[in-house]
Amino acid sequence: MTSPALRRLLLIAAVLVFLAGLQLYVFPRRTEDWFAWTIEPPMTAVFLGAAYWSSAVLEIAGARAGDWHRARLAVGSVLVFTALTLGVTLLHLDRFHLGAEHPATARAITFGWLAIYTVVPVVLALVGWRAMRRAEPIDRAWRTPLPSPLRVLLLALGLVLVATGVVLLVAPATADTWWSWPLTPLTARAVGAWLVGLGWAAGHAGLVDDTAAVTPVGLTGVTFVVLQCVALARYGGDLEWGPAAAGYGLGLLAIGVAGVWMMALGVTAGGTPAASRRPRAA
Repeated sequence: MTSPALRRLLLIAAVLVFLAGLQLYVFPRRTEDWFAWTIEPPMTAVFLGAAYWSSAVLEIAGARAGDWHRARLAVGSVLVFTALTLGVTLLHLDRFHLGAEHPATARAITFGWLAIYTVVPVVLALVGWRAMRRAEPIDRAWRTPLPSPLRVLLLALGLVLVATGVVLLVAPATADTWWSWPLTPLTARAVGAWLVGLGWAAGHAGLVDDTAAVTPVGLTGVTFVVLQCVALARYGGDLEWGPAAAGYGLGLLAIGVAGVWMMALGVTAGGTPAASRRPRAA
């Protein structure tokens, strides 16, 4: 069974990312007052807000998972994202709302941001490591493998998203030439951290290769795509329509196809939880 400590931590993380998503997705033009740093244009804020809200789906699924073998998909992605975001924060600390010239609400949110991204990666790594060490092995014969085309799609998505995120993290200035809308070095790295986290989830799902275990990743992907489509309807004017925007659209299409496919397989298989499978004999 998933440990109570891990369940509580994932639920707390889900609440925190929901609140962050609420600030960014619903009030993208108020980040100067209601967020840890000022974000322009609004499309960047709603992109990040959509990522936060979709990650809440994965974290809740991880908290409700019957055992480590399902929860690990959420734990790995959250750990990668929070660790990278901590690094981005420290690198661009001068851009955060820490000074007296910023509204009190923004300063309070910023100090909360620093506390969260300092504590969560460390605690999650420790709790996750303990859960992994205590997990019972699962007999591979009791899993339901993914269709080969879906597995290839997930692995390819993971590779593309992680590679794109790494480029934004390492060389944020390159976004000026190939990203769909303007990004500052801070927002480019923030987007990059999310892309690496999402890519980690997709690639890990392909490696796990188990229908019951990856169904929450499918729901996460569909949520992300739906929210991004709404974001485009609201702030699509921020995009520079061309090859970069086409690539962005193709990426959303691929994530959507993979997500719907995983969800459909989960419904067909009856959503059999990993905890119901027989442990391998010692």
